Amino acid sequence: MAMLYDEKNDHVKQVSKVGIIGAGISGIAAAKQLSKHNPVVLEATEFIGGVWKHCSYSCTKLQTPRCDFEFSDFPWPDRDNTTFPTHIQVLDYLYSYAKHFDVLKCIKFNSKVVEIRYAGLDRTGTLLNNESNNQMCGEYGKLLNGHPVWEVAVRDTSNQSNGAVQWYGFEFLVICIGKYGDMPRMENTNNGEFSAFSGKVLHSIEYSKLDKEAAHSLLNGKKVAVIGYKKSAIDLAMECVQANQGCEGEACTMVIRTLHWIVPSYWIWGLPFFLFYSTRSSQFLHQTPNQTLFKTFLCLLFSPLRRGISKFIEQYLLWKLPLVKYGLKPDHPFEEDYASCQMAILPENFFEEADKGKLKFKKASKWGFWSGGIEFEDKTRLEVDVVLLATGYDGKKKLQSIFPHPFKSLLLDSNGVMPLYRGTIHPLIPNMAFVGYIESVSNLQTAELRCKWLCRLADEKFKLPPVKKMLEQINEELEIMKRSTRFHKRHCISTFSINHSDEICKEMGINPWRKTNWFWEAFSPYSSQDYYDENE
Repeated sequence: MAMLYDEKNDHVKQVSKVGIIGAGISGIAAAKQLSKHNPVVLEATEFIGGVWKHCSYSCTKLQTPRCDFEFSDFPWPDRDNTTFPTHIQVLDYLYSYAKHFDVLKCIKFNSKVVEIRYAGLDRTGTLLNNESNNQMCGEYGKLLNGHPVWEVAVRDTSNQSNGAVQWYGFEFLVICIGKYGDMPRMENTNNGEFSAFSGKVLHSIEYSKLDKEAAHSLLNGKKVAVIGYKKSAIDLAMECVQANQGCEGEACTMVIRTLHWIVPSYWIWGLPFFLFYSTRSSQFLHQTPNQTLFKTFLCLLFSPLRRGISKFIEQYLLWKLPLVKYGLKPDHPFEEDYASCQMAILPENFFEEADKGKLKFKKASKWGFWSGGIEFEDKTRLEVDVVLLATGYDGKKKLQSIFPHPFKSLLLDSNGVMPLYRGTIHPLIPNMAFVGYIESVSNLQTAELRCKWLCRLADEKFKLPPVKKMLEQINEELEIMKRSTRFHKRHCISTFSINHSDEICKEMGINPWRKTNWFWEAFSPYSSQDYYDENE
């Protein structure tokens, strides 16, 4: 890495070709694929793993079997084990991957990015040349062009440091800090004002930092309310229940704004779940970007079948789970939760604990605090000692806080969604990629495939379409999401994930049809192993 004095900003910076921010799943995948360019990975903490390290609890498990969460060239040692790995096992797997491919040498730990600057701006934030303006209406340009395009300020967060800031210069910058962690979302909480409440309030990220003894002490014998109903909220509720076993234990109440469909396992009426949404034949029933008029007609023709599949699954869930008994039946179709990546797998004994009175549910769209607990919009009150907020994270705000003008205003479109071509390139932001910002059924699989695509793009194995064409493609995908689910702002491609991967493969110049015969191509699910390339 070379050293360069920046006269304009009066500081010395270290210069390298590729910079990667974040050492979670996406960050280590990007580092491995771009290893020939000796990337510098900037990780704010002492560990790799991202949310698996910093946003997990003792009961947190993977939502899928091992074989659906693995890198294409690094299978799990016991991949046929059908149990869901714990977060500790996931971290061990990720560390083994990073060690095996010598990724750890690229990572600078305790290196928190506090500012990003575009090298083509003057001190007032004005563009010094027309490069970015030309990009907005023409070609995107090369990712590696021989000179630093982005300057990154990094603060040393280790205990031995005085917080000194070091500047780096990169030709190409990959953002992998993700949508989760660091910046908690405090919604529907009186704008975050907790002063009226005499008990304790913690966001899930604060709870995840507690050790086992401290977490048990916080919950044991306490009346606890968990705000939320997605995976992290369900896990937190089970932690509360486990800490309050016995006759003296208190009940935990889940305060729910929006109901979502929850699933006990990946089997529906004795059939594997992947048959309904994760094969070519099943995804053929759903709309895809840039589909032909004939395909549009077929989607319309098969729409009753598509709705019937959703209803088929709903009927199973209503039969299998006491959703009606506890007022937990959503008003929207199951398909909308799947299309927005909001389907959660239930932990064992979830409703058994509810039957014992250890777990209660309260539906409320608005709430606030009073001295003894929570007050709802209907003026009823819930006495609690501890409130745990599983209200999610604002990763986009986290990203905007370090981004420079004018690119900060371009990060999100009018709907608050990041417009990313192939889930990776923002057409209006030069020499930068984003990995981990679009969701799918298997985020690891799609992250790895996008990183392979990104590596070939950096090596100029193919060219991106004109900026206008990329924006049109992005808008087409967003329109499909809007037609598929009311929760489209989550930016999930689950109903056309195979088509998405097909298009990436075509641009890379490899065959998108990865199975050995037509039967498996039509009726078996795709996994990372299908995209393994022994020549890479």
